[in-house]
Amino acid sequence: MTVLEPNTLVHALAVDVARKPVPADQSLRGEPSTGTQPLADFDGLEVGIWEMTPGVMTDVEVEELFIVLSGSATIEFVDGSPSLAVGPGDVVRLASGTETIWTVTETLRKIYLA
Repeated sequence: MTVLEPNTLVHALAVDVARKPVPADQSLRGEPSTGTQPLADFDGLEVGIWEMTPGVMTDVEVEELFIVLSGSATIEFVDGSPSLAVGPGDVVRLASGTETIWTVTETLRKIYLA
């Protein structure tokens, strides 16, 4: 496990993230896999790296803010809210309990605070 201690540095694009196949009940198309690598707890928030390979999956979100480091995806909202096309440099906030459909076209890596 990578731990980001005070006054240290982690190169987020180089951190190894072990991925597992998305469970069959969440996988809609392709054979996506996801993985998480926690980095630190910060004032009650978990900070880490999340990655997903190309494919389509459903999810139910936690309260989260994230910054896309690499890759591209579209996040659709089951409630009909406008979808989000995300890529490097984008900052996104998702609300707890939101039902989403992630379509990843290029392996997506993000830093999250949840």
